[in-house]
Amino acid sequence: MLEDTTLPDLAPDTGSGDPEQGARDYETVRRTLRAITERWRDQPALEDLAREAGVQPIQLQRVFSRWAGITPKQFLQAITLDHARDLLRRSATVLDTTYELGLSGPARLHDLFVTHEAMTPGVYRAGGEGVTISWGFHPSPFGKALVMATPHGLAGLAFADPGEERAALDDMMGRWPRASYVEDREATAPIAGRIFDPARWSEETPLRVVLIGTDFEIRVWETLLRIPLGAATTYATIADRLGKPKAARAVGRAVGRNPISFVVPCHRVLGSNGKLCGYHWGLTRKRAILGWEAGLSEPVLSAVKRG
Repeated sequence: MLEDTTLPDLAPDTGSGDPEQGARDYETVRRTLRAITERWRDQPALEDLAREAGVQPIQLQRVFSRWAGITPKQFLQAITLDHARDLLRRSATVLDTTYELGLSGPARLHDLFVTHEAMTPGVYRAGGEGVTISWGFHPSPFGKALVMATPHGLAGLAFADPGEERAALDDMMGRWPRASYVEDREATAPIAGRIFDPARWSEETPLRVVLIGTDFEIRVWETLLRIPLGAATTYATIADRLGKPKAARAVGRAVGRNPISFVVPCHRVLGSNGKLCGYHWGLTRKRAILGWEAGLSEPVLSAVKRG
């Protein structure tokens, strides 16, 4: 069993000092998560996880605490099925209570503070024709991040493990095949820094997002934006919120096609039984994001500590 050697007053260190540090830490975390994903029911010992990651136990403990703001034991508890079910129970009315507040209301005090607009469905049907999208790869707490932006704001955010960058870029370009693409890391770097540094999540400097999809997809993505940090919901709940209670599967497809990972928090959508259903960028990364957010969310962290 994991020993919990808590290192107090730590938070995810993703934007201060060396921006590459979070990416380096994630490589250790990613190998560890692979072991956790396979054996989380057995609550593997710290020594076993460290062996999988190729590091010493004390090193793993420090990397995890620096990366996530919580210890490996707390992290493991935060991604278990029991915790997910409890999270759903406690978040049962989250969409109802935040729907009327708007995207910059109290429900987002501890989140990214996103303002958004939607391009017309015609732009999507035209394959993005007439739209210029700048793109660049940047380090993030969850591997290499592909940031894609238009003059209107962030349009795409994807993730790639080492060697998968080209596939991630092709995947995203395929969503808007007639758009014009320009590699411009200088333009996308400030956006990446804003997204992955919680210290820069400010209501005074909201993150501008542009949604490019079908009318139904955009409605689903707008609903995702109303799920605050430390909460979760289900596909069925979103369908109900949209007035289409029988459209849970269609909601699932729209969630899966969300082009702005992390910012439009599709990772906070769980199965009705609390299971972590499919995630376009991999279940390991979904677990990583949820665990990382647990280190930022006081209600979630408190629940984990009580567990």
